[in-house]
Amino acid sequence: MATNPIQFIQQVRAEVIKVVWPTRRETLLTTAMVMVLAIVLAIFFALVDFAIRSGLTGVLGLFSS
Repeated sequence: MATNPIQFIQQVRAEVIKVVWPTRRETLLTTAMVMVLAIVLAIFFALVDFAIRSGLTGVLGLFSS
C-alpha cells in the first residue's frame, strides 16, 4: 500500500519522537569501553602473533641446521 509523501513525513516525525538518545555520560562511557577493549584485543593478538612467530621460527630453525 503506497503512502503519500505527507503521511510518510508525519510517520517519520512520530517515530523520531520515540527515539531515546543516549546522554553525554553514556556516550563517553561506551566510547571509553570500546577503546579499552580495542587496546586489550590489540595486545592479545600481538602476543598470539609473537608466540606463533617464535614457535614457527624455532621449528623451522631445527630443520635448517
